[in-house]
Amino acid sequence: MGVDLVHVGFNNIIVMNNVIAIASPNSAPTKRTVQESKTKGLLIDLTNGRRTKAVIINDSGHVILSALTPETIASRYRQLDPKTSQLEEPQLIE
Repeated sequence: MGVDLVHVGFNNIIVMNNVIAIASPNSAPTKRTVQESKTKGLLIDLTNGRRTKAVIINDSGHVILSALTPETIASRYRQLDPKTSQLEEPQLIE
């Protein structure tokens, strides 16, 4: 398995293999997660002073802020790997 690199704006690139979630920054839990990571020193701001439109959470505990929307980042990742272009339907567990 190779390393999947995705451009997230302003010449910044992240490794998508380590990403757990890409979220919108508007919800209270996401804002809390950003604040907690900032106090722990795990916040990486890649917005270049622009408005944050996506919060990317890594498996290492780092939280990355991006000026691109979650949809844009996801579409760039799908373009990178055609296997992920068809998202699976959620499975109901009974």
